[in-house]
Amino acid sequence: MTEDRPPRRPIRRLEPDTVDRIAAGEVVERPASVVKELVENAVDAGARSVTVRLTGGGLEEIEVADDGSGIPAAELALAVERHATSKLDPAGPVERIDFLGFRGEALASIGSVSRLALLSRAPESDAGEGISLAGGKTGRRFSHARAVGTTVSVRELFFNTPARRKFLKSPGAEQLEVVRTLERMYLARPSVTLRVEAEGQELALLPATDRLDDAAARVLGPGITQDGFAVRGAIPGGTVDGVLGRPSTASATSTGLYLSVNGRAIASRAAAQAVRVAFGDYLPRARFPVGVLHLALDPSRVDVNVHPTKREVRFQSERELFDALRLRVREALLAVPHVAEVPTGRLDQAVGVREKDAPRPGPIAPSVASARSTPLTQERLDTAGGLSAPVEVLATGTHPPLELLGCVQALYWVAQSGDDLVLVDQHAASERVLYEAVLRDGTLARQTLVEPVPLRLSGAQRETLRSNSEAIRASGFQVEQFGPETYLVRSVPSYRGRRVRADALPGLLDELAQGGRVTVTDGLRERRAATIACHAAIRAGDVVDPEEMRRVLTELYALADASYSCPHGRPILLRFSRARLDRWFLRTGA
Repeated sequence: MTEDRPPRRPIRRLEPDTVDRIAAGEVVERPASVVKELVENAVDAGARSVTVRLTGGGLEEIEVADDGSGIPAAELALAVERHATSKLDPAGPVERIDFLGFRGEALASIGSVSRLALLSRAPESDAGEGISLAGGKTGRRFSHARAVGTTVSVRELFFNTPARRKFLKSPGAEQLEVVRTLERMYLARPSVTLRVEAEGQELALLPATDRLDDAAARVLGPGITQDGFAVRGAIPGGTVDGVLGRPSTASATSTGLYLSVNGRAIASRAAAQAVRVAFGDYLPRARFPVGVLHLALDPSRVDVNVHPTKREVRFQSERELFDALRLRVREALLAVPHVAEVPTGRLDQAVGVREKDAPRPGPIAPSVASARSTPLTQERLDTAGGLSAPVEVLATGTHPPLELLGCVQALYWVAQSGDDLVLVDQHAASERVLYEAVLRDGTLARQTLVEPVPLRLSGAQRETLRSNSEAIRASGFQVEQFGPETYLVRSVPSYRGRRVRADALPGLLDELAQGGRVTVTDGLRERRAATIACHAAIRAGDVVDPEEMRRVLTELYALADASYSCPHGRPILLRFSRARLDRWFLRTGA
């Protein structure tokens, strides 16, 4: 029996237009990638100020105007050809790159999938000279008055590749990504002013500064300077300079760490992991460092030619480099006053328990108390955090009764269940209850503040606030604009008498910009609910009265049996059996 085979197709050369559109796809993914390429060209041309104007989130039009050195009229036609650039000698080399853009693909690639107009004036010219492209075809030449510099207008992106266009997100989502892209570029090179406008309104102004901490505060908020620490030192082939937030400012996502190499914003899992490892036990597993790190390296040690977007790079002797980076971050962290005093290490590490004997999260199983057993606690806790009288939580279904004894470090509730010792994470327990309430009711109660709280929001946060207005209102926040970058929080979420702090809003916006908690694998509705619940829940350090402890646990007991983890997977309860405690204390023969 012969196997059915498809008919052989001959090998053929692709049409030039098809080749151009394929090449464009490597560089131009969405409006944000267009903006990135054009702003890189502006910076390479010596621009001190760049303005980006968007219409329809960049789907209708993108305009990038700079005050750089401009392009002579005689070179305009060459500027829009593929692989024509002023940044490399025709024969190379490509092993030592000192520019952001160097492939000579950006204008040609963008012009092949849009209607592009380039207007530029060099210092020796009296007026601006322009050239247009439509779908890769060179159009008319024109002249127009302008100051020295370049303006590139990109209209109808992907007009000739509708299959690509239909996979773009909404104008609001694309606009947000443009702002986030510019913030990354600004933090990599804050010596250039970047401005973003949409529909005639200013979205973000990122002013030039020679102070990295000022630039970081502009994007990450003033907390990064108030609760941050400097990182400086030598690494193989160069230096590292930056500012990182203390463990208390850590983020629920990994997007709050901005890395750059020689002024180029990059994404490097290995470098980010080195920074995360440097924090060690000072960060919970589900939290990530926040801050900005600049790596200044000999260009010959960095290969920026490994990906068309140039955001991913390869380093020489990566392991040695990242080991040094980890050490520099660790040294800086441990030099911060009070940080080294309160690590968040696991209990089993603190008491020297082997991994196989470590406590495991899970439901509290009922246990039968032995007639000879003695109470785990002989006296009620009478120190700060102890309860004057035990608080009883009644058994429900498969849930056994609990006797709350006290609280440790305003974070963990201590309870007894039969012979078992039980620890409850107050934030995780409250978060789970709120998560179910938001999913069930769609909203939280709102408490009006006596005095509105002013907050400065970054450009990305302002755009997220605008595009997620319904979710913000549903969470219980009432926010109104008070200035170009300042907003007033007039009301905050409230649940059973406990209200959320107004300064939780920026963190909520950062997570909503990512579609909600990324550790929640369900749909968008669940991720947003998890984000709202996290910021509305009891926090570590909050002092909780006994009645509220009882209420949270009673509501937790009323949920399904699978409610012993918070929405993003952290355990709520840890149970330690009497037998396990005896083993730890070497009482096995007792």
